[in-house]
Amino acid sequence: MDLGLRSKAALVAASSKGLGRAIAEELAAEGASLCLCARGAEALEQARDEIPARFGGKVVAVAADLSKLEGVQLAFNTALMELGRIDILVNNAGGPPAGPQEQLTAEQWQRAFELTLRSVVELTRLVLPGMKERGWGRILNVTSITVKQPVDNLMLSNSLRAAVTGYARTLADEVAPFGITVNNVLPGYTRTQRLIDLAQKTGQDRGVDPARIRQRWIDEIPMGRLGEPREFAAAVAFLASERASFITGQSLAVDGGWIRALY
Repeated sequence: MDLGLRSKAALVAASSKGLGRAIAEELAAEGASLCLCARGAEALEQARDEIPARFGGKVVAVAADLSKLEGVQLAFNTALMELGRIDILVNNAGGPPAGPQEQLTAEQWQRAFELTLRSVVELTRLVLPGMKERGWGRILNVTSITVKQPVDNLMLSNSLRAAVTGYARTLADEVAPFGITVNNVLPGYTRTQRLIDLAQKTGQDRGVDPARIRQRWIDEIPMGRLGEPREFAAAVAFLASERASFITGQSLAVDGGWIRALY
């Protein structure tokens, strides 16, 4: 299936590893030009070199902290200068720290707000004028299954990713007349470093072996296994494509059936 992405330019946040890297690879495989963004320069440069070597196409990178307004502006400016435009924006950020309300400080709440919600709002604000002018755009937000079924010990993620969902659903109606779609993609328990870290933290808090925590999560998934980053990335690439032009305002779970809700 040709997704119609060969002439498109994408800015992918947090794309040096994990789900972001998998999304970047999937878009590159479909022929899109990429601007990768992450905080860690070493992993970012490695991704910048390896992705075009494997898939071809133009790939540039910018080291920027998207929790800071100057980092958001730097990422946008670099993508615009190097690619000429931004057709696809993938908002993505590392998950905020785990922990219950009693353990979370005001500083942790502020930091989580800046990285999880404000970065989405500000990056989107910057790309929208160009998308409106061209009459085409895709905004994809990587959120979490927690927006539909909260997960224990994830107070920050449960709260702030739900805020991203409300923002995206409202924005989708505002920009639909301009040919721009806005969708959220919800990863379930997926084989990433974030999952390993979360199991470690949850096990530590509860005095349980992290391996038992991971197995409990697997047992909750009807498919009986963790997801793979490439499976999640495939869903993002489809929603970014020409084929998904009539899908907007949606939150698609890629979770192996973990969410039990009917909608």
